[in-house]
Amino acid sequence: MQQESARRSNRDRTEATRADLIAAARKLFIEKPYAETGTPEIVAAAGVTRGALYHHFADKQALFAAVVEQEAAAVAAEIERASPPSLFARDALIAGSDAYLVAMRVPGRTRLLLLDGPAVLGRAAMDEIDNRHGNRSLHEGLVAAMRAQTMTKLPAGVLTALLASAFDRAALAIEAGASAEDYRAVLMALIDGLSPTTVPRQAPGPARTR
Repeated sequence: MQQESARRSNRDRTEATRADLIAAARKLFIEKPYAETGTPEIVAAAGVTRGALYHHFADKQALFAAVVEQEAAAVAAEIERASPPSLFARDALIAGSDAYLVAMRVPGRTRLLLLDGPAVLGRAAMDEIDNRHGNRSLHEGLVAAMRAQTMTKLPAGVLTALLASAFDRAALAIEAGASAEDYRAVLMALIDGLSPTTVPRQAPGPARTR
């Protein structure tokens, strides 16, 4: 029993150290460029040793990737909370779209996910992260809408990529001071424009969006 308790305590400490590193790194990565952020200041901010950092992460880039992954997961979680399976497919897409725009207004998030992420990790690695989180949710929502016949059937992968790009562009513009209402209106028009001329009665079902 004591041995199991010790293992749990060690695991908790390990997870806490990793979380502290990610939190400290996130704060520093949004204060100044990635290239100007050094590992010594990250470990100092986290209150751990360099050895602890390299125990959890191979290098600074790996730590940055963990920060980005956590941000992407947080955005996806907000989307999924806003678009439960009980919603009609189209309603879930709209609710999830709104949730994405709100979630991306967290300070530093657009920079981490849309600017520094692709620059530091590369487009391919960033796409993999997106596909595990936001793009996965969007893809599921689009497929659900097509199955409910409230959206014209199109190649789901291509549609996901193009709509995701539109949402990302909107998030960047809003971050820069553009009208959130204007961008939302256009995004909603894009979604509605994908609906067939005759829309049958919808049935509730799983639906997720970005």
